[in-house]
Amino acid sequence: MSIKPKKYNFFQRFGRAFKFNITKLLRSPGGARKVSLGFALGLGLEMLVLSTGSLIYILFVPIVRLAKGSLPASIIGNVIGKLTLLPVILLPFAKTLGKLIFPMKVNFGHKSSFSFQKLIHGDFHSLVSVLHGGFHTLIGMTIFGMILGTCSYFIVYHFYEKEKAKRLKRRRNKHELPLKSVKQNYI
Repeated sequence: MSIKPKKYNFFQRFGRAFKFNITKLLRSPGGARKVSLGFALGLGLEMLVLSTGSLIYILFVPIVRLAKGSLPASIIGNVIGKLTLLPVILLPFAKTLGKLIFPMKVNFGHKSSFSFQKLIHGDFHSLVSVLHGGFHTLIGMTIFGMILGTCSYFIVYHFYEKEKAKRLKRRRNKHELPLKSVKQNYI
């Protein structure tokens, strides 16, 4: 007689996979530093998505890998940055901050509206004008990304260590209970 393995539906499998990956993340070597750095990079790079026209995603994985951060944690940080809508809220402030830091007026090329058709035919003037028009915003969002990334690093590090201590305490309590009951039986 063969025993059939229990089948789980999609949501149960997804939940189990999520729990398994969180456990792997909590037990990964380098632990708190790696996870915190990955989360901070993900959140910080999310601030640059709007001002770079999503081109920062080309560099996302190489930046996380070079910094030796956790890629899953950086993706989580990036998603949280999207869900909070911080990049949209900070955009006007970023432009003002960028103008304060780099007060020069940027005049490169001629002003023209952006057109994909011109871009496909090799006319990059419209792309250059779009990028230079957002130069001050890019400077401001880079600064906001660094500030938020640094703050989130320490917050995630604290919560990671706190969760690790709780897990170790639960583990110790779990292993001490059987020993106490065995000692009481012999006394």
